[in-house]
Amino acid sequence: MLGREPFLTDVELARRLQVSVATIRLDRLSLAIPEVRERTRHLAKKAAATVVSMHSDEVVGELIDLELGRWAVSILQTKQGMGFSETGIVRGHHLFAQANSLAVAVIDASAALTAGAQLRFLHPVRTGESVIAKAVVRTGQAQRKLVVVTSTVNHTTVFKGRFIIWTGHLNQLTTSESSMEAKR
Repeated sequence: MLGREPFLTDVELARRLQVSVATIRLDRLSLAIPEVRERTRHLAKKAAATVVSMHSDEVVGELIDLELGRWAVSILQTKQGMGFSETGIVRGHHLFAQANSLAVAVIDASAALTAGAQLRFLHPVRTGESVIAKAVVRTGQAQRKLVVVTSTVNHTTVFKGRFIIWTGHLNQLTTSESSMEAKR
Protein backbone atom coordinates (compact mmCIF):
# COMPACT_ATOMS: atom_id res chain seq x y z
CA MET A 1 0.00 0.00 0.00
CA LEU A 2 2.85 2.41 0.87
CA GLY A 3 4.55 1.54 -2.43
CA ARG A 4 1.52 2.95 -4.26
CA GLU A 5 0.78 5.79 -1.83
CA PRO A 6 3.95 6.72 0.11
CA PHE A 7 2.31 9.73 1.82
CA LEU A 8 -0.18 7.71 3.86
CA THR A 9 0.01 8.44 7.57
CA ASP A 10 -0.13 5.79 10.28
CA VAL A 11 -3.64 6.95 11.14
CA GLU A 12 -4.81 6.59 7.52
CA LEU A 13 -3.17 3.15 7.22
CA ALA A 14 -4.85 2.02 10.46
CA ARG A 15 -8.24 3.22 9.18
CA ARG A 16 -7.86 1.49 5.82
CA LEU A 17 -6.54 -1.77 7.28
CA GLN A 18 -8.96 -1.66 10.24
CA VAL A 19 -6.27 -2.08 12.88
CA SER A 20 -4.92 0.15 15.64
CA VAL A 21 -2.34 2.87 15.05
CA ALA A 22 -0.05 1.03 17.48
CA THR A 23 -0.22 -2.08 15.27
CA ILE A 24 0.74 -0.02 12.23
CA ARG A 25 3.69 1.54 14.08
CA LEU A 26 4.96 -1.82 15.33
CA ASP A 27 4.59 -3.41 11.89
CA ARG A 28 6.32 -0.45 10.25
CA LEU A 29 9.22 -0.71 12.72
CA SER A 30 9.60 -4.47 12.23
CA LEU A 31 9.66 -3.98 8.43
CA ALA A 32 12.10 -1.03 8.74
CA ILE A 33 9.64 1.34 7.00
CA PRO A 34 10.21 4.94 8.12
CA GLU A 35 7.38 7.23 9.23
CA VAL A 36 5.66 9.45 6.66
CA ARG A 37 7.87 12.51 7.34
CA GLU A 38 11.04 10.51 6.67
CA ARG A 39 9.58 8.86 3.55
CA THR A 40 8.59 12.30 2.25
CA ARG A 41 12.01 13.77 3.01
CA HIS A 42 13.76 10.89 1.20
CA LEU A 43 11.56 11.26 -1.90
CA ALA A 44 12.06 15.04 -1.90
CA LYS A 45 15.87 14.79 -1.85
CA LYS A 46 15.82 12.28 -4.70
CA ALA A 47 13.47 14.41 -6.82
CA ALA A 48 15.26 17.71 -6.16
CA ALA A 49 18.52 16.36 -7.52
CA THR A 50 17.04 15.89 -11.02
CA VAL A 51 15.44 19.30 -11.73
CA VAL A 52 17.22 21.12 -14.61
CA SER A 53 14.93 24.03 -15.62
CA MET A 54 15.19 25.79 -12.24
CA HIS A 55 16.65 25.34 -8.77
CA SER A 56 14.67 22.77 -6.82
CA ASP A 57 14.26 25.23 -3.93
CA GLU A 58 12.32 27.53 -6.31
CA VAL A 59 9.47 25.02 -6.51
CA VAL A 60 6.58 26.23 -4.37
CA GLY A 61 5.81 23.43 -1.94
CA GLU A 62 8.05 20.42 -1.43
CA LEU A 63 9.04 18.54 -4.58
CA ILE A 64 8.39 14.89 -3.78
CA ASP A 65 8.80 12.91 -6.99
CA LEU A 66 9.88 13.70 -10.52
CA GLU A 67 10.47 12.02 -13.83
CA LEU A 68 11.82 14.76 -16.09
CA GLY A 69 9.78 15.36 -19.21
CA ARG A 70 6.92 13.16 -17.93
CA TRP A 71 5.48 13.97 -14.47
CA ALA A 72 6.18 15.53 -11.07
CA VAL A 73 4.54 15.70 -7.63
CA SER A 74 4.78 18.31 -4.89
CA ILE A 75 3.13 18.92 -1.53
CA LEU A 76 2.25 22.38 -0.22
CA GLN A 77 1.53 22.55 3.50
CA THR A 78 -0.70 25.61 3.78
CA LYS A 79 -0.18 27.96 6.71
CA GLN A 80 -2.18 30.63 8.51
CA GLY A 81 -0.71 33.57 6.55
CA MET A 82 -1.71 32.01 3.21
CA GLY A 83 -5.43 32.40 3.85
CA PHE A 84 -7.94 35.15 4.32
CA SER A 85 -8.16 36.11 8.00
CA GLU A 86 -11.96 35.97 8.14
CA THR A 87 -12.53 32.60 6.41
CA GLY A 88 -9.22 30.73 6.58
CA ILE A 89 -9.55 29.96 2.87
CA VAL A 90 -6.17 29.85 1.09
CA ARG A 91 -5.68 32.59 -1.50
CA GLY A 92 -5.64 31.29 -5.08
CA HIS A 93 -2.23 32.66 -5.96
CA HIS A 94 -0.63 30.09 -3.61
CA LEU A 95 -2.30 27.22 -5.50
CA PHE A 96 -1.32 28.80 -8.82
CA ALA A 97 2.30 29.27 -7.68
CA GLN A 98 2.58 25.63 -6.64
CA ALA A 99 1.11 24.41 -9.94
CA ASN A 100 3.06 26.82 -12.13
CA SER A 101 6.41 26.09 -10.50
CA LEU A 102 5.76 22.35 -10.77
CA ALA A 103 4.84 22.68 -14.46
CA VAL A 104 8.18 24.40 -15.09
CA ALA A 105 10.18 21.98 -12.91
CA VAL A 106 8.98 18.91 -14.83
CA ILE A 107 10.42 20.23 -18.10
CA ASP A 108 13.70 18.68 -19.24
CA ALA A 109 15.35 21.82 -20.64
CA SER A 110 17.83 24.40 -19.40
CA ALA A 111 15.18 27.10 -19.74
CA ALA A 112 11.43 26.81 -19.28
CA LEU A 113 8.97 29.70 -19.05
CA THR A 114 5.19 29.82 -18.77
CA ALA A 115 3.77 31.06 -22.07
CA GLY A 116 0.09 30.68 -21.12
CA ALA A 117 -2.27 29.06 -18.65
CA GLN A 118 -5.91 28.06 -18.20
CA LEU A 119 -6.91 27.73 -14.56
CA ARG A 120 -9.90 26.31 -12.69
CA PHE A 121 -10.30 26.65 -8.95
CA LEU A 122 -12.76 23.89 -8.07
CA HIS A 123 -12.97 23.75 -4.30
CA PRO A 124 -11.77 25.99 -1.46
CA VAL A 125 -8.65 25.00 0.49
CA ARG A 126 -8.47 25.83 4.19
CA THR A 127 -5.29 26.87 5.97
CA GLY A 128 -3.56 23.89 7.54
CA GLU A 129 -4.51 21.51 4.72
CA SER A 130 -1.88 19.79 2.56
CA VAL A 131 -2.22 20.30 -1.19
CA ILE A 132 -0.78 17.55 -3.39
CA ALA A 133 -0.13 18.70 -6.94
CA LYS A 134 0.69 16.37 -9.83
CA ALA A 135 2.01 17.71 -13.13
CA VAL A 136 1.85 15.58 -16.28
CA VAL A 137 3.45 16.56 -19.60
CA ARG A 138 0.74 15.83 -22.16
CA THR A 139 1.97 16.88 -25.58
CA GLY A 140 4.30 19.30 -27.12
CA GLN A 141 6.21 20.59 -30.04
CA ALA A 142 9.95 21.20 -30.00
CA GLN A 143 9.73 24.35 -27.88
CA ARG A 144 6.21 24.32 -26.42
CA LYS A 145 4.88 21.71 -24.03
CA LEU A 146 1.41 21.26 -22.56
CA VAL A 147 1.60 20.43 -18.86
CA VAL A 148 -1.59 19.57 -16.97
CA VAL A 149 -1.51 20.06 -13.20
CA THR A 150 -4.15 18.65 -10.85
CA SER A 151 -4.11 19.61 -7.18
CA THR A 152 -5.97 17.66 -4.51
CA VAL A 153 -6.71 17.83 -0.79
CA ASN A 154 -7.77 14.55 0.81
CA HIS A 155 -8.51 13.01 -2.62
CA THR A 156 -10.75 15.97 -3.61
CA THR A 157 -9.65 17.92 -6.70
CA VAL A 158 -9.31 21.58 -5.72
CA PHE A 159 -7.45 23.05 -8.73
CA LYS A 160 -6.75 22.19 -12.36
CA GLY A 161 -4.40 24.05 -14.63
CA ARG A 162 -3.26 23.66 -18.23
CA PHE A 163 0.11 25.33 -18.76
CA ILE A 164 1.85 26.01 -22.06
CA ILE A 165 5.55 25.95 -21.22
CA TRP A 166 8.15 27.37 -23.60
CA THR A 167 11.25 25.21 -23.54
CA GLY A 168 14.67 25.84 -24.87
CA HIS A 169 18.15 26.79 -23.88
CA LEU A 170 19.28 29.97 -22.19
CA ASN A 171 21.37 31.00 -25.20
CA GLN A 172 18.19 30.94 -27.36
CA LEU A 173 16.47 33.25 -24.89
CA THR A 174 19.26 35.80 -24.92
CA THR A 175 19.52 35.57 -28.73
CA SER A 176 15.77 36.22 -29.04
CA GLU A 177 16.02 39.19 -26.68
CA SER A 178 18.94 40.60 -28.67
CA SER A 179 17.07 40.31 -31.96
CA MET A 180 14.03 42.02 -30.43
CA GLU A 181 16.25 44.88 -29.18
CA ALA A 182 17.81 45.22 -32.64
CA LYS A 183 14.34 45.55 -34.24
CA ARG A 184 13.47 48.45 -31.92
